[in-house]
Amino acid sequence: MTTISEAITTIKKAESDAYKLIEDTKAKSSEMIQEAKSKSKETIEKAKEEANSDAEKITFEAETKAKKEAYQITNQTTEKVEVTKTKATGMVDEAAEVIVKSIL
Repeated sequence: MTTISEAITTIKKAESDAYKLIEDTKAKSSEMIQEAKSKSKETIEKAKEEANSDAEKITFEAETKAKKEAYQITNQTTEKVEVTKTKATGMVDEAAEVIVKSIL
């Protein structure tokens, strides 16, 4: 009878160990899931920050380029206005002569 009693005790211990192993595995699984969720949130936040930083950099570069182009256009326009003004001023005397001759 001692053998049956020992076998029953061994079976109960194995059963208890199996339940404990199942509980430990569930706990470890939950812990791993939480850790994975936390890491994924961190990764998403980091990606968002990098995307925002890249967007700001691209926006800054585009603004800088647009300002440079606007400055160049302004300078070219100013030069053209001065050339046109000079030509027009030079033609005032000629126009006055034509008017005077047509009146006389």
